Amino acid sequence: MNKIDFNDNSFKETSTYKEFIKDNPSTGCLNIRAYSANYAVPIDGVKIIVSKVIDNYEVIFYEGVTDLSGMINSIYLPTSNTNPNDLEIPKATSYNIEAIYDNTTRKYNVLIYPNIYVVQNINIIPGGM
Repeated sequence: MNKIDFNDNSFKETSTYKEFIKDNPSTGCLNIRAYSANYAVPIDGVKIIVSKVIDNYEVIFYEGVTDLSGMINSIYLPTSNTNPNDLEIPKATSYNIEAIYDNTTRKYNVLIYPNIYVVQNINIIPGGM
């Protein structure tokens, strides 16, 4: 499977990208919060990779590390449009999160909704996640 950055110009010219954006024209927001000791101690330096498998690509949407407060704020991700019928469950787009700290990797799956901030908590256990 090919890894590619979402903002890579050569990827933006593919039919895979164009179809994905057509299906996901809105934006949702992801915040990451890494902590230890039952939310008491923020953990900085946790490497975070947000990706999604689309066709034969593993598309990387974000790569970075948590700050001194254990946070990464405002990762904007494409998602489907808002459904005007409030009696139906809103559509969401699924993303993969990889958290790497102290040679240990944890994987999460998160659903992103249009115009909503989603928080993914990552609990760090000393000596391993």
